[in-house]
Amino acid sequence: QAQDPHQCSKKTNIKMFLHKRLPGAVSGQRGGSLPPAGRVARRSRAVLSVKAFGSAATQPASEAEGGKRVKPEKEKGFINKMRMVAMKLHTKEQAPKEGEQPAPPPRPFVPTREGYLRFLAESKAVYDVVERIVAERDEYAAFRNSGLERAGPLAEDIAWFTSTYGLQPPTVTEDGPGMTYARKVADLAATDPPTFICHYYNFYFAHTAGGRMIGSKMSQLLLDSATLKFYQWEGDVQEHLDKVRKTINDLAESWTDEEKQRCLAETEQSFSYSGGIMKCIGM
Repeated sequence: QAQDPHQCSKKTNIKMFLHKRLPGAVSGQRGGSLPPAGRVARRSRAVLSVKAFGSAATQPASEAEGGKRVKPEKEKGFINKMRMVAMKLHTKEQAPKEGEQPAPPPRPFVPTREGYLRFLAESKAVYDVVERIVAERDEYAAFRNSGLERAGPLAEDIAWFTSTYGLQPPTVTEDGPGMTYARKVADLAATDPPTFICHYYNFYFAHTAGGRMIGSKMSQLLLDSATLKFYQWEGDVQEHLDKVRKTINDLAESWTDEEKQRCLAETEQSFSYSGGIMKCIGM
């Protein structure tokens, strides 16, 4: 069964998460006790053992009557080409069947609570812009109310950091990774919709897979096992993802071959911009 580009397997150093998307399927409610006054977030290195999100080991194969396998939405149409291009940008360790990138040299990665809060704030800068574009521009109307929206939950989480740990929201500067990426996607949304869709797909879908694994690990290390709203969705997130996959497939039917190629070619850029934001966790 084909893997999702935002999924991986085997043991993977947390540093590699900041270069390529990772999987994970963790959900729950925000919880955990408040830290004692003056407590400093634990600084730690970590190696994660990860199972492929949506792999045969964790999900039964879809079958129709007569035992024939039914293709999941992610394996249909143009979205499958987007998936395959993204898979090639993973390492063999992350994606044994389809990864093609060499593994980066292992380096220590020390996450901090302040860095994690900055990651959330920088991420929100991008989601704010993308969700405003979708709300205001008619060509993206089909993506409205997708169920994947993250700006609202992030606003709640950033406020929670202040009330729980006394950390003030960091200033998101114009030259920071969040606003730099936000300007990029805003320009593409106005001038080149297929490449905008590439960023939309990779940014949102990566968060539902590898993003959740990162969130789970940061919860254990930094947040007394609390699960942020950022990693919780109303309804069935898999249904939301399949709905968006179908929307992209329908939209791509109207694109020229050259537009489709531009969309696929933009994948590496989407990895690079989002990777810059994730690096904030250890800064």
